[in-house]
Amino acid sequence: MELFQFRHSAFCEKVRLILAAKGQPYDVREVTPGIGQLELFRLSGQRQVPVLLDGGETIADSTAIALHLERRFPDPPLLPADPAERAQVRLLEDWADTALAGGARLALLQAAAEDGALRSALLPVATPDPLRQIFGAVPSDLFSGLTPLLRPERLQLIQALEQLVALLAVRPYLVGERPTLADLAVAAQLYLLRFPAVAGLDLAARGVTGIADQPAFEPLFRWRDELYRTVGRRVEGPAAEPVTITVD
Repeated sequence: MELFQFRHSAFCEKVRLILAAKGQPYDVREVTPGIGQLELFRLSGQRQVPVLLDGGETIADSTAIALHLERRFPDPPLLPADPAERAQVRLLEDWADTALAGGARLALLQAAAEDGALRSALLPVATPDPLRQIFGAVPSDLFSGLTPLLRPERLQLIQALEQLVALLAVRPYLVGERPTLADLAVAAQLYLLRFPAVAGLDLAARGVTGIADQPAFEPLFRWRDELYRTVGRRVEGPAAEPVTITVD
């Protein structure tokens, strides 16, 4: 299998977590923004990642990939057999992919606007060092107009994280007694708020000020990191080197 991805996309992280939970090996193809996305369109009919190539089958969208992998590799299951629990998992996954994702993405955008080193670290691996330095050195004042736009979303995000902390204080996982797709979808969005070790040395433990360093949210990030260990999510090997997609 081959996963076409952006390194720091939460939805690509969701698929990487699912593949780890299923114990399935895969090669990573880092999509070059711009020209790589045009080639991806030729391959899959759309420009967004993640896209999974599984033999002769091309699957786009993290949820479609999750369902494909659940059908193909049913053990261990990420969707409960019980219909009510299965519905809860699908609802939580959808919430993570929409409301939580929107808040996490905007919070990271604001953090990157205020932190040049974080902006630089988030650039694609193939970015030339001089360009990386220039981008990181852009004065934060130029991004100050973003702050008022993000305040309502930030408040909603913090309230959602508080609810997650309360929920996970009384149970090991969001639904049931073992990891499900709901847990992986939520953990993938937490990736953007405080980067785990698998994000690389330049990003590990960095994140959104006021959330990543907030003691009240420490149990949530500990839960996330333990989930990573449970499903076996590790840093990709040499296959993770960035490439420009070429389609014959």
